[in-house]
Amino acid sequence: MGGLIALVAAVHHECDVVNEVVCVPADVKTLFEFKEPWFTIGPVNFTRTSFLFLLAALIVVALLFFGLRRNRMVPSKFEAAIQSLVEFVRDGIARDIIGPEGVKYTPYLLSIFMLILVGNFFELTPFINFPIMSRMAIPFFLSLVTYFIFVIVGFAKNGLSYVTAIVWPKSVPVALRPLVGLIEFVSTFALRPLTLAVRLFANMVAGHLMLSLLLGSGVAFILAVGEIGPKAGIGIFWFAFGLFIFLFEIVVASLQAYVFTLLSAVYIQSSLHPEH
Repeated sequence: MGGLIALVAAVHHECDVVNEVVCVPADVKTLFEFKEPWFTIGPVNFTRTSFLFLLAALIVVALLFFGLRRNRMVPSKFEAAIQSLVEFVRDGIARDIIGPEGVKYTPYLLSIFMLILVGNFFELTPFINFPIMSRMAIPFFLSLVTYFIFVIVGFAKNGLSYVTAIVWPKSVPVALRPLVGLIEFVSTFALRPLTLAVRLFANMVAGHLMLSLLLGSGVAFILAVGEIGPKAGIGIFWFAFGLFIFLFEIVVASLQAYVFTLLSAVYIQSSLHPEH
């Protein structure tokens, strides 16, 4: 089961269940890095992470295709669920944040919302148990796409005034404009893609690490009952706590997909109207 299997394997070889109360692998990178290629196409090696990324993309395409291909008066439950997600992103994010012109950005916002949501839920999927957004390259790539979109949109809509409105904000007192303008310039053109990626990455790393440690420790202690006797009860506690975190991660996985998409819409809106 992904990270859980990796941890349990490490636990059996390294964990001292007699003297320790929680098991941690010698190198937590084993929970996130999968360097061995599953297969190779030409010069490209497909690792577990790259395969899961492609799988997430295919799932998103399949969900949207089968959920939206028919325009029926009475949709099925599945079609209604997919249509509700589309309406949520279109009306609750694109239109509410960007305005009426936000509709044309709905395909992009919907795509990243669905991709992040599916990728995050891989953490909770049996036999996968690995959120692909816990590899920094993936959220950083998505944040760069958002970055290029809002920068291009800003220059296309406002020309050079896109930059001047940022570095010389007229809504700020004149004495503070140089300082505020410098801060806004660095924030907009240097920090936004990094902070957008790190927020998603850090949350998914923390959740995956907690789940793996708690559930892995629980399994290890329970399996060692013949060796440690009543102390194996610690494993029951860790496993129960892990199940609680599992339910909490459902909320976190959904919330992080929403926050990333919401901030992407906010950045696009700020490029369309930099004076605000």
